[in-house]
Amino acid sequence: MTATVYGTSPVKRPRRTKDQLAALDEAIIRVCTTDHPMSVRGVFYRVMSLGAVPKTEKGYAAVQREVLKLRRAGDLPYEWIADGTRWHIKGSTWDRVEEMLDHAAASYRRALWNDQDVYVEVWSEKEAISSIVSPITRSWDVPLMIARRFASESFLWSTASTIRRVGKPTFVYQLGDHDPSGVAAWQHVQTRLREFAPNAEINFRRLAVTEEQISAWSLPTRPTKTTDSRAKSFVGDSVEVDAIPTTQLRQLVEDTIVGHIDQHALDLTRAYERSERDLLRRMAGDAR
Repeated sequence: MTATVYGTSPVKRPRRTKDQLAALDEAIIRVCTTDHPMSVRGVFYRVMSLGAVPKTEKGYAAVQREVLKLRRAGDLPYEWIADGTRWHIKGSTWDRVEEMLDHAAASYRRALWNDQDVYVEVWSEKEAISSIVSPITRSWDVPLMIARRFASESFLWSTASTIRRVGKPTFVYQLGDHDPSGVAAWQHVQTRLREFAPNAEINFRRLAVTEEQISAWSLPTRPTKTTDSRAKSFVGDSVEVDAIPTTQLRQLVEDTIVGHIDQHALDLTRAYERSERDLLRRMAGDAR
């Protein structure tokens, strides 16, 4: 993922005073209390909009330092800051079969979209916001695809294979930066999925960030990098998806997904799910 570069002032800024740092800490805690989890860059955009830091790399670095300090001091809960860029891989293991059956019963979910007339995917250009929107996509059994800017050929082919296999009208929604590379990456996804699944009915929509949202929500902008070869065909300033408040972004994703749900089919799915979960619980009880 390409690092964001903000313009810097030729005037050397003095070091922040204790009172200024205290004010910044207060702003960080305030925005995180009302809107979490969010990425560090998301925190930067919120406190920047409050006037606590300038819209520069130095301002972002100051937020990074203070967020780390507050977390280590116990003043900012660790779970309030999202990091979707790192993870671990480990298979599930159990102490005994009863434990496995208990877990299976508690976590069992019937495939929601098998009984719906359409198939839905949400794509994220950035890993950093995956932990922000994943609670929503997970609750509605919607795949969250992390593309990391330009999705690989293998990833696109695999996704297209799923779309072909499902055989339903498909709706693909994307969350990404409004900048030359972000727009080009989304166009690349559309082109390759159509090529890999030429007979599938695929509907594409950029969910965020859009020009309309930038204006309607007064999202903070940054200068578009002129070094980007795609900048010539891009008009205006750039906006990162992190600039959208967490609660607003989640609601946008959920409203979009719910708009495709057939409630009667969902009620039937939930009824089957409860019955099958009860069966697993009985099996767990018999194993004791």
